Amino acid sequence: MSTPSIQPSRDPAAQYLLRLGDTCLILAQRLGEWSGHAPILEEDIALTNMALDLIGQSRALLTRAGQVGAAAGAPLFDEDQLAFLRDERDYLNPTLVELPRGDFAFTVLRNAMVATFLRLMWTRLAQSSDAELAAIAGKAVKEARYHEQHATDWVVRLGDGTEESTRRMATAVDTLWRYSAELFDADAIDEAAAASGLGPRWSDLRDDWQSVMHPLLAEAGLTLPKPSAFLSTGKRGVHSEHMGFLLADLQTLQRTFPGGVW
Repeated sequence: MSTPSIQPSRDPAAQYLLRLGDTCLILAQRLGEWSGHAPILEEDIALTNMALDLIGQSRALLTRAGQVGAAAGAPLFDEDQLAFLRDERDYLNPTLVELPRGDFAFTVLRNAMVATFLRLMWTRLAQSSDAELAAIAGKAVKEARYHEQHATDWVVRLGDGTEESTRRMATAVDTLWRYSAELFDADAIDEAAAASGLGPRWSDLRDDWQSVMHPLLAEAGLTLPKPSAFLSTGKRGVHSEHMGFLLADLQTLQRTFPGGVW
């Protein structure tokens, strides 16, 4: 018999933390798919290490989300329960991070987009009214800086490289850019976090993010896509068709062997 799903807290602070934790967790899952498949050994190791950094960040955030949810009256769930035992609609990551692995150009552009966002977020969260979250941010921002530098270097190298690498980077931009709007779509969860001092609205980071990403694309010789009315909805639990397959891989062991430990 498989392990039943849990119902996480609907407390806005817990949901804010779950959004961040899920963003790190799901991107780590996608980066982990590169293990043994990267174009060169050095990048195989680099992408795997970045996945481990993101898992560490997710563990801390999910642990804190469980604690905050419990304080608001929900059962106390630990990091493993929150990572493995929620239904798809209870994961709150933006759709951007759940999209299939893609090629190396797709991966480094997505990493640049998300790492830049996370570096800005961690910088702001270092001043959080939640001392535990501020401590998590103080460590995570150092990792995000490296992830950002690694990814942006590759974006420029490939965008301004060979005909083939330029074509692949242009395709990645055309595919990924429209998903960036969801990163900065604010709602009541963001407003509650801003009002309490827990953290910024995600929309508050838009201008700083664009001030990095727009010049990056220009330096790489890539064209910024035209604005689109499309808005993905993963942060609200409405995911792409890819999320269910990802969660099937992520959750199989824990669902099959309830409470199993190493």
